[in-house]
Amino acid sequence: MDASYWSQRYQNQRTGWDLGEVSPPLVEIFKEIEKDSEILIPGCGNAYEAEYLFNSGYKNVYIIDVAKEPLEAFKKRNLSFPDHQIIQGDFFEHMGTYDFIVEQTFFCAIEPSLRTKYVKKMHQLLKQEGKLLGVLFNREFDGGPPYGGRKEDYKTLFSAVFRKVKIQDSLKSIQPRLGAEVTIRCFK
Repeated sequence: MDASYWSQRYQNQRTGWDLGEVSPPLVEIFKEIEKDSEILIPGCGNAYEAEYLFNSGYKNVYIIDVAKEPLEAFKKRNLSFPDHQIIQGDFFEHMGTYDFIVEQTFFCAIEPSLRTKYVKKMHQLLKQEGKLLGVLFNREFDGGPPYGGRKEDYKTLFSAVFRKVKIQDSLKSIQPRLGAEVTIRCFK
């Protein structure tokens, strides 16, 4: 599942995970982020979350995706968003440090064999008091992507690296995902 795989998914409009807007549970989570924070959204896709944050006054939002198509679509919708904050590349090779990292459908898109590497990379990219905030599926899927998971497994996985992990059932999910999502907060 390299850049060409994801580019094909966007070109063929096989993006069932894409809500076409910011995920409602994240709107609540964003209230926890200070406006001057440096924020990374990895595997951002069409980056509705970044658009929402930027338009709400958060100017240090960085997005990264391996596919160019969603980044180009984002740029067309957000002409004033700084080009240097739009990164096409491999998350696992990305360098930098951030106050917050936002998780929205990226975790479920990567091969489950990369999940430990994902957690370690998230931890590495966060500043000393940084936080990983987001939404994860709390259900299984046949095949993948998306790849599902369970909150009990997430607690074990993230607790191996982060000093504190809070996982709660999402009460703000859209109707088709109600009961199938959890919010996650990981503290470095």
